[in-house]
Amino acid sequence: MDGNTSNYQDIIVSLRKFKSDPIILATRNEGKVRELQQLLLGTDFKVESLACYPDVPEVVEDGDTFKANAVKKAREVAVALGRTTLADDSGLVVDYLDGAPGVHSARFAGPGHDDAANNRKLLQLLNDVPQQKRTARFCCVVAVATPDGQVATTQGSCEGIIIDEPRGENGFGYDPLFLVPQYGKTFAELDSAIKNAISHRGRALQKVRDILKAAANDGNI
Repeated sequence: MDGNTSNYQDIIVSLRKFKSDPIILATRNEGKVRELQQLLLGTDFKVESLACYPDVPEVVEDGDTFKANAVKKAREVAVALGRTTLADDSGLVVDYLDGAPGVHSARFAGPGHDDAANNRKLLQLLNDVPQQKRTARFCCVVAVATPDGQVATTQGSCEGIIIDEPRGENGFGYDPLFLVPQYGKTFAELDSAIKNAISHRGRALQKVRDILKAAANDGNI
């Protein structure tokens, strides 16, 4: 935690004040919503997508770190709706590209471009680069913010390699290009249960699950 975030015990105490209300997932990305809903099953908190609240404006993600963007999104939506909000910022960090696309992962090919365009740009930049130099990791920071101003963060990462062409029909974003050597499959080929267990988002959300369970059960971490 840094000076701008709460410790876990403080956020647990704050969550208990609002546990009768649904938690807002601060995204309208349907793929991400499905993953988050799966990963938060069993926490006793109902969750809703930001898509249920079309009047809430998009938060400008202008931070230079995943944490800064996640905290900003969670805080702004929590204030706008008066509901506990969970936001994440995540992206692909490629070593050969000095950490790019990083916080610009969703907009790598420019405004208005889709996942396919982002993937094409990534492959173009890595054209003729040998596999041993195509190491990368997915990184994720999750922020949980309550309407009374408390916010806490968790983080997770997953190591992999960028392959030469997309493989798999599941997932979204860069998933078809991100090979997990341990399984010999891309994120888009993995069974969803395995992906949720090892992914950057899954690892970050496991700590969030612990926080929400403690809040629901009046316990501590």
